Amino acid sequence: MTANRPQPRPGVLDIAPYVPGKSTAPGVAKVYKLSSNESPLGPSPKAVDAYRTIATHLQDYPDGSATELREAIGRAYGLDPARIICGAGSDDLINLIARGYLKDGDEAIHTTHGFLMYPIAILGAGAKPVVAAEKNYTADVDAILAKVTPKTKIVFIANPNNPTGTYLPFDEIKRLHAGLPPHVLLVLDAAYAEYVRRNDYEAGIELVATSENVLMLRTFSKIYGLAALRLGWFYASESIVDALNRIRGPFNVSAPASAAGIAAIGDNGHLETSVAFNAQWLEWVTKELTALGLTVTPSVANFLLIHFPETPGKTAAEADAFLTKRGLVLRRVAAYHLPHALRMSVGSEEANRLVIDALKEFLGKAP
Repeated sequence: MTANRPQPRPGVLDIAPYVPGKSTAPGVAKVYKLSSNESPLGPSPKAVDAYRTIATHLQDYPDGSATELREAIGRAYGLDPARIICGAGSDDLINLIARGYLKDGDEAIHTTHGFLMYPIAILGAGAKPVVAAEKNYTADVDAILAKVTPKTKIVFIANPNNPTGTYLPFDEIKRLHAGLPPHVLLVLDAAYAEYVRRNDYEAGIELVATSENVLMLRTFSKIYGLAALRLGWFYASESIVDALNRIRGPFNVSAPASAAGIAAIGDNGHLETSVAFNAQWLEWVTKELTALGLTVTPSVANFLLIHFPETPGKTAAEADAFLTKRGLVLRRVAAYHLPHALRMSVGSEEANRLVIDALKEFLGKAP
């Protein structure tokens, strides 16, 4: 009988756990992993060297406040380090925010195809996730505002959004903020901000600087290539930082992650190379996929959402199986309510070309 063992809080067993993108292709000698939006260029060599240096001091606890890392972030972006909190990736910080600002019976809003960690964190805090419909796979400010009730405490917006690659211009973000009650926390998750090359985009720094109820999330996992180390940060008002530091784990950033992050954020040359590489191949892959007759949602990030027909023999599931047999691992996104699409990370030149060649074969368009 279940009464004879410890029971989790109500609702925990109803949460669908997060399932990462697959990384293997059984029976294939070489695998090209394009399922997790990782950097094909890897981290800065300076970050690798900094990581290795820490190996001789693994007996020491890290700085519980990540002081040097916050100062490095502050220098890079012109921010007050006292208004920055670092954590073990965005996931850690999303959960921290939910624990700090949600209680049983509260509501928090996310969009239809928003990051899966939002509803997991919301439900884990005992609150109710409320879904706002998107328009053309893009967050819709009016739909979000229409979902706000007296129970709403947080609005989560990934900008750019994963897995769609779409974004809201800064004017729309400001309109969203203006329409929210002052007690509602607007979380701008800008994990892919460094990739965006649009003049009407702003990650959220300006809005946080002038608001008490806005928080901007960032990560070292994408453009900086440090996904294995789990490192993220956010910028928020003094009151938010004060509240969340009270419940933050005292050593939630490891010393190797902190050292690598400091070195990575200081290597502008590697950052610029990574941004330029992504811009080149994002455009190339988009054109090639479109030429094959596939619909691609326009992306400003380092991945593409590819829509497949529902015709037997041409479906997303069949394309995924076909590619996997060739060692080309993309991401199924059915859990994001996109059963007829695959998400493809921008990979190395070799990987990108192999995917296009394989899809030509799959679609019967190979010469």
